[in-house]
Amino acid sequence: MIIVITGNPGVGKHTITKEVLNHLELSLLDINSIAKDSGLFESNGNTNDVNVGELENIINEKISDFSLIVGHLAPYVISSEKIDKVIVLRKNPYDLFEIYEKRGYTKEKSKENAGSEALGIIAYDTIAKFGDKVFQINTTAKSVKEISDIVLKIIKNNYSSETIDWLEMIVKNNDLKKFFAY
Repeated sequence: MIIVITGNPGVGKHTITKEVLNHLELSLLDINSIAKDSGLFESNGNTNDVNVGELENIINEKISDFSLIVGHLAPYVISSEKIDKVIVLRKNPYDLFEIYEKRGYTKEKSKENAGSEALGIIAYDTIAKFGDKVFQINTTAKSVKEISDIVLKIIKNNYSSETIDWLEMIVKNNDLKKFFAY
């Protein structure tokens, strides 16, 4: 079984991964750690760029038959054929601003990441790459236990994907400028 947990920064990927690993015997592959340890991060202003082609080669060599892979770059660096299930964690983009502030993100980086969640960019790219292997979970206002229980149900084929659309809420609140520069 090879499982992937992905989503935008701040949605709870690493927290949920740690909890899920308490219930499953899988080896952990942390995409960011692998990129960092391999010297693939290049500073670009307030962000880090990664050579995704080289990272994909490294990760594909490390994947075993019993792996839990975590990271927001998953849809860009993992081959679909090897993966059994992909779980995209989503969080209300309004809530992400507080998380990003605690992490010390710049306003620009916060807006970019929250806007990405609002548009569902990682979710869209993940579905485009992995198709019906993808399950979405809205982590907003859910405890770590609730979310990890849902992940375990997905792995056991006892849960359907959630449909998540933040953009309708943002338009209704007339907050497009809060998330997007235009």
